[in-house]
Amino acid sequence: MRHNKKVNHLGRTSSHRHAMLSNMACSLILHKRIRTTVAKAKALKVYVEPLLTKAKNDTTHSRRTVFSYLRRKEVVAEMFSDIAEKIANRPGGYTRILKLGNRLGDNAEMCMIELVDYNTTYTEVKKEEVKKTTRRKRSTSAKKEAAPVAEAAAETPVEEAPKTEEEAPKAE
Repeated sequence: MRHNKKVNHLGRTSSHRHAMLSNMACSLILHKRIRTTVAKAKALKVYVEPLLTKAKNDTTHSRRTVFSYLRRKEVVAEMFSDIAEKIANRPGGYTRILKLGNRLGDNAEMCMIELVDYNTTYTEVKKEEVKKTTRRKRSTSAKKEAAPVAEAAAETPVEEAPKTEEEAPKAE
């Protein structure tokens, strides 16, 4: 029985699982989204979110703690510089899991796990589009108002401008 066993072992030994999660976390931080199975994504979410919370506090101790999990200097540097700025105001929930369907070979549930603040389709504030007006047939009330104006304009004769000497034909 599995009473009080909260860790998904993912069919791997402890050292293999820690190495796999560390590599997946590095890939997620570098590429901002990765494709994997749902079980691995859920395990990765539990693994990487506390590290992202540590990255919000840029101290030597927190850098060393994160480095002990990830073991890649460039990933830790990116995490504390670029990612920490974006997630500074967020109280948690730094990752999102989007299910994609099943894999063809073994029918495993696939998903995409991504950092929430880096997906522009969800986080981008939509600008209000200026509504384009189209020319359509006027309504009957607009026709009634426009008709007397047109009739009044037709009734008033337009005076011709006096011809200048140049325009007048010369009688020779």
